[in-house]
Amino acid sequence: MTTSPTASHKSAPQHTGHEFVLRFTSTPRGARLARLLVGARPDARSIPYRSPAHDTLTLIAGKLCANAVQHGHVPGRDFRVRLTLTAEVIRIEVTDTRTERRPADTRRPTTPPPDSATGRGLLLVEHLAARWGVTPRTGAPGKTIWAEL
Repeated sequence: MTTSPTASHKSAPQHTGHEFVLRFTSTPRGARLARLLVGARPDARSIPYRSPAHDTLTLIAGKLCANAVQHGHVPGRDFRVRLTLTAEVIRIEVTDTRTERRPADTRRPTTPPPDSATGRGLLLVEHLAARWGVTPRTGAPGKTIWAEL
């Protein structure tokens, strides 16, 4: 798989290895299911359940899926999750179909006001992921936000 970053400060490499791809309804329930399935998947690939790597992956997946539902929702369209596991890297990609709603700046996610109850998801991704970025969706409208551990 090859991706070419456009609005990313970090490059997106090619990957080969175990891959898990599913589409989910663009609803809070779909985001929850995606997070749970991503959390269940690596255990079969020797990432121990409830290990720091597992917990970090699950948290990042939850944030990216919630963002796809909250900011990338297009009525009648699903979002897609791709999890790629190799010996060197765990990569999660969440693709939605909304092109015009992109993170403002992937080099520095904006910090919300202290009294805001939302707006910290990409700050967590920035802190927890080794690399992350945004790429346009190939062949269709939308974008992919990806993170690597």
